[in-house]
Amino acid sequence: MRPLADIYSVWWADLRMLRHLWFRFLVTSLVSPALYLVAFGYGLGRGTTVEGTKYLEFVIPGIIALTAMNTSFSSAGMKLNVDRLFYRSFDEMLMAPVGSVSLVIGKSVIGVVRGLVICAIFVVIGLALSSMSITPLFVLTLLVASFLFAFMGVLAAMMTRSHQDMATFTAVLLTPMTFLGGTFFALSQVPDWLKALLYIFPLTHASLCLRAEALGKDFPWVSFAGLVLFTLFFFCLSVRAVRRASI
Repeated sequence: MRPLADIYSVWWADLRMLRHLWFRFLVTSLVSPALYLVAFGYGLGRGTTVEGTKYLEFVIPGIIALTAMNTSFSSAGMKLNVDRLFYRSFDEMLMAPVGSVSLVIGKSVIGVVRGLVICAIFVVIGLALSSMSITPLFVLTLLVASFLFAFMGVLAAMMTRSHQDMATFTAVLLTPMTFLGGTFFALSQVPDWLKALLYIFPLTHASLCLRAEALGKDFPWVSFAGLVLFTLFFFCLSVRAVRRASI
């Protein structure tokens, strides 16, 4: 029970801040997915189909995966980046009798919670606008994806040495995934050599899994296994980065 108590202790401060800024958080986090839905779902994709599915129904699960990535990453990574480099409060956590694993999970949980909250709102919107369905496997995939990108955010925050470095990390990694991670198009529409490269992106696997469950298609278990492996990979790197910082 001690590790759980440590995780909650780390998470508690971020949770308190979320309680005070919840309205601002909801408004700012919902702007981007809403714009993507209007621009791609009702703008460029109006009246078109992809793999026998209306484009609106096709793109909504991808936008949900994209929302999980952006919200979980920024909520965990940006907050930790500010705590480390501006407030210097994370140094106090490193000196506390809290394990590295508990620190990483505790700092990631706030990103997971924020990501799931925004995704849940967007899922309701998707259910109202399309015939997509929500299954336990859909929820599990979304949870794994949220942890994956939250761990990625923690790792980025631990590796960067300035706020500008964090912006560079976002531009170099997250922006390409946003438009090439199978969010707005089917992988069957791209050449085989490019498709192989796109499977390197974790967002590609998240989009494939969520879309398959939402549309009632065969679930890509290989992509789900890839999500789990990516999650463990970034978790281990984050723990290693925290341990190196505490030396």
